[in-house]
Amino acid sequence: MKCVVLRHRPWQKVLAASAICWAGVTCAQNAPSGAAQFYPVKPIRINSAPPGAGGDFSARVIAQALTANLGQPVIVENRGGYASIDAVIKAPPDGYNLLVYGSTVWTVPLLEAASWDVHRDLAPVALLNSAPSAIVVHPSLPVRDIKSLIALGKARPGDLNYGSAPLGSSQHLAAELFKSMAGVTIVNVPYKSSGAAQIGLLSGEVHMTFPPMGSIAPHLKTGRARVLAVASAQPSAFLPGVPTVAASGLPGYEFATVIALFAPAGTPDALVTRLNQEVARVLNRPDIRQRFLNEGLEAAGGPVEQLTTTIRTETARFAKLIKDAGIRVR
Repeated sequence: MKCVVLRHRPWQKVLAASAICWAGVTCAQNAPSGAAQFYPVKPIRINSAPPGAGGDFSARVIAQALTANLGQPVIVENRGGYASIDAVIKAPPDGYNLLVYGSTVWTVPLLEAASWDVHRDLAPVALLNSAPSAIVVHPSLPVRDIKSLIALGKARPGDLNYGSAPLGSSQHLAAELFKSMAGVTIVNVPYKSSGAAQIGLLSGEVHMTFPPMGSIAPHLKTGRARVLAVASAQPSAFLPGVPTVAASGLPGYEFATVIALFAPAGTPDALVTRLNQEVARVLNRPDIRQRFLNEGLEAAGGPVEQLTTTIRTETARFAKLIKDAGIRVR
C-alpha cells in the first residue's frame, strides 16, 4: 500500500499530513506532530448554539480571527437545542469539527438524561472566556449591598423571590448557590427564558435576578435595576466601582458561565495542542479582549489542563449543589 500524494508535497511530508494507511497503521498515528504541522488543509467547522446565545458571539469572534491565522475558512454553524453537541461527538476526531459551548455541557447531564458525557465524548481544547453573574435587584427593594440583602432575607424568610430562566440554567444555579452559602430562603420564579426573567425584574414582578452582568448593563444606567455586586473573583472593568460578592458580604461566592472550545474525543494531542496555541494567540490580542469586555465577557485562555481542571471542579461543585437543593428537571 502507498500514501496518496496531496498537493505534490514530498512523500515524507505527505506521510505525516495525510492519515492514509501505510503497512496497516495510519500516518497520523505514526507522526501526530507532523499532522498538526500541516493542519488545516480544508475548512474548519465550529458548531455552536443558536444566534443570540452566549456561545454564538464567542464562536464568531474566534472563528474570524482563526480564519486569518490558519489560512483556511473557519465556519460557524448554529444548531438548536443540544444538536451542536451531538454533531461534534459523532464527528471524526480530525480537528475539522469543533464545538464552542457554555457550562451547560457539564451541568445538563447532572440534571437530566443526556446523550453525551463531557469526560468521555469531548476533548477540552481551550477556555475562551467567562461571563460573571451579577446580583441585581429591583429599585423598590430596600437594599444597596450584599450584607443588607442577606439580612433582609433572614428577617423575611420566604418573602423574597428571584426570577430565573428554566430550572438548571446559570441564573437558577447562581441563585441557589447564593441561597446555600448565605443561609437564606428566597423563592424561585422560573420563566421560559433569561430575557423573560429580566422583564420580570424590570416590571417589578420579582425582587431580584442573577444574570450575566453583560445582559443587565443597559438597564443599570436607566435606574430600572440596581446592581449590588458582581460574582467574579476580582472587580470587573465592565462595571467599574461595583464590588464583588465575596468582598461585600459573602466570602467565597463566585459564579460565572464559562465558554470553551472542544473537539471530539480521540482527537490527536498534537492537534489539540495546536488549536490551543492558536486560540491563545487570538485571546492575547488587545482588540479581541476588548470586544469580549464590551459584552461583559472576560477573556480567558490558558493550557488545555486548565480547562480540564475547570470542568472537573465545576462538575463536582454543581453536583453537590444540585443534590443538596433537590433540583430536578422533569
